[in-house]
Amino acid sequence: MACNSTYADACKYPLLNASNASDPGATPLSAPLRISLAVLMLLMIVVGCLGNTVVCIIVYQRPAMRSAINLLLASLAFSDIMLSLCCMPFTAITLITVRWNFGDHFCRLSATLYWFFVLEGVTILLIISVDRFLIIVQRQDKLNPRRAKAIIGLSWALSFCISAPLLTGGTFVEVPARAPQCVLGYTEFPADRAYVATLVVTMFLVPFGVMLYTYACILNTVRRNAVRVHNQSESLDLRHLTRAGLRRLQRQQQLNVDLIFKTKAFTTILILFVGFSLCWLPHSIYSLLSVFSRRFYYSPSFYTTSACILWLSYLKSVFNPIVYCWRIKKFREACIELLPQTFQILPKVPERIQRRIQPSTVYVCNENQSAV
Repeated sequence: MACNSTYADACKYPLLNASNASDPGATPLSAPLRISLAVLMLLMIVVGCLGNTVVCIIVYQRPAMRSAINLLLASLAFSDIMLSLCCMPFTAITLITVRWNFGDHFCRLSATLYWFFVLEGVTILLIISVDRFLIIVQRQDKLNPRRAKAIIGLSWALSFCISAPLLTGGTFVEVPARAPQCVLGYTEFPADRAYVATLVVTMFLVPFGVMLYTYACILNTVRRNAVRVHNQSESLDLRHLTRAGLRRLQRQQQLNVDLIFKTKAFTTILILFVGFSLCWLPHSIYSLLSVFSRRFYYSPSFYTTSACILWLSYLKSVFNPIVYCWRIKKFREACIELLPQTFQILPKVPERIQRRIQPSTVYVCNENQSAV
């Protein structure tokens, strides 16, 4: 039957309104595996929301922590919170019921929100990487809190503009018959394929390439600085120090402290980049294959592949707080402070007593050393 204007969308996307049960190619996972993934996803929601909320609370409650880098980390944490709340619960429910019970319109909305929050998180991580590159390699600290707020606003607007076509129906988003979530499905329309290619390039390939280059340059710079500091330290003769030599030694010690701090902060950001790559490289390849390969999209194993890759992509929102807790002492201390007293195993030591026990807790914290 020929397509007219009334049925144009139905002809263009013949499976959009299809029932899950009517798709013979949809091969869901076994019940125990589906339930296990759903339970893990619910646990990820709790950990991701609580961990990222702590980051936002730290930055909001403590004016000294509202540096440029911390504002960026808070925006990254907020996008992960929204991803955990707006998308993950519906995927977990669909894994258990093997049906999408929330309607076609919400299908498009959930897909739009998914890509929206993912794009925002990737953009913030890219901005942080470029900022570290400028500070360590170019020795240019141009990002202040005011500029960071403006950049964050622009990043949210840009992410929305890129993901908005998913909501308007310009691309093929299928109600989950072949996946536990609304995903980009196979299409032969050049415009839709071009959009999906642009989406994947914007979300992963370009940020990955830029971040890989910046981190390579940072690693090279840190290595050269470490060698230079080591050589200068060996050249100092402590037995014949003059006043100028003493000042030189003090400057050298300050360089050592600054180098150690920058290396530690950069290592944390590098770990976030590795987590981003491991979680999103499979999803990027999966999205391209789903749209461009009919054989892949209609294969019997597509549901299993979709469930595993979607679960891996959601793991990114849980990965960041775990890294913060592992790498950053301030984050661990803030988590303990925010716990109710009934859940705290050890009694809280007053700050005055802490200073007596460990005088090193009193230190000067400048703009570059106030990262969460």
